[in-house]
Amino acid sequence: MNRYIPLRALIPGTFFLLALSWASLPVSDQTRSDLAKSSVPILEKILKENIAAFWYPRCLDRHNGGYLINFGPKGEARPGGSKGIVTQARMVWLFSKMVREGYAGKEFLEAAHWGYKFLMEKMWDSENGGFFWEVDATGGQAVRPLKHLYGQAFALYAISEYYLASHDPEAQAFANRIFDLLESKAHDSQYGGYVECFSRDWKTPGAENYMGKDRTDLKLMNTHLHLLEAMTTYYRASLRPEARERLLELIAIQSNSVVRKNVGACTDEYERNWAPLLTPRATQASYGHDLENIWLLIDACRAAGLPNSLFLDLYRTLFDYSLQYGYDGENGGFYDSGPLSKPADSLNKTCWVEAEAMVSALNMYRLTKEDKYARVFSETLRFVQERLVDWQFGEWYEKVTLEGDAGGDKAHLWKAGYHNGRSMMECLAILKAQDLSR
Repeated sequence: MNRYIPLRALIPGTFFLLALSWASLPVSDQTRSDLAKSSVPILEKILKENIAAFWYPRCLDRHNGGYLINFGPKGEARPGGSKGIVTQARMVWLFSKMVREGYAGKEFLEAAHWGYKFLMEKMWDSENGGFFWEVDATGGQAVRPLKHLYGQAFALYAISEYYLASHDPEAQAFANRIFDLLESKAHDSQYGGYVECFSRDWKTPGAENYMGKDRTDLKLMNTHLHLLEAMTTYYRASLRPEARERLLELIAIQSNSVVRKNVGACTDEYERNWAPLLTPRATQASYGHDLENIWLLIDACRAAGLPNSLFLDLYRTLFDYSLQYGYDGENGGFYDSGPLSKPADSLNKTCWVEAEAMVSALNMYRLTKEDKYARVFSETLRFVQERLVDWQFGEWYEKVTLEGDAGGDKAHLWKAGYHNGRSMMECLAILKAQDLSR
């Protein structure tokens, strides 16, 4: 039984006709050109008219600096609200990437610079180095001064992307400074990867728990996933041999250490020596992270000059696991998570999961030419445009429940225009490429 309301009720006017004609095309009969012809207009419309139009210029905090990232379900601005390194950096990345991909001009580069200045002047700890996890709305006080590698990764990612868009030598020097700091304070030369959680002065473990974990001394697949994406972009921006060395190490971690080989999925929690924690909570498969891991590994290998054929069997295994246990074959889209080797038991469909699934599916289609990946991309895009995109108030709903109810705030400390904006641009780049197999 279909729980979702008809497409006609969700997408007004001529866009409904475009969506309907696209949805009726059987993917197995489409060539790359057909897939691009049908999908590119939808992706561009979502990127420009739904995501970018929501964020610019409303998120620019002209009074305090940085970005306002506190909007309710209808996009209504909420007063106050602190500023976290994760979403502040994600917005610097979004504005920079849209410029570099040719979807925006100097006004978005100025918006990226606006956030870059806030990171440098308000979120950077001038005494100890590194970025605070969270500051107040003005940036004048560190509300949560802990140094966590998840946040440092996003800062390195954003500033490296800003440099690639702006060619500002100051930004390149700042990215180098961040990399060198992480090397000296957090890299684990004994076991590989990074120690993740520190006090403000980097001398002791952090006192707060992050990412919903009970311990602060763990290594997380999730954090190292974002260190991988950051290092990929930083290496492209710097071409430093030591950055490539670290990128190769992160590729090894994300393609081996975090993968439970007897299952075909990743788990999140590890001791410092990468011994996996296998408690019931720690053995949940996160379909979104596994799918994101696939395409970030593909991109990292390209940056490092490694052939992806070395890892294709792993990519197939991770994708097929998520497809078997976490995919809604009736309505499209992936669920949140589930116990290893069992069907999903967290049955919301969250915006970031669907965004990453589309990029992963298209990358797999580019590598394999297998129709099932193109079909998953198309079905997930259809679900996104029907259920997650808010065509009235802008941006994407945070989640859709099993009953088909869409809701959640449009922006908060963890939600900005990053997963969805990046998904649209990555998918567009693949579909517009002359050679889909590159």
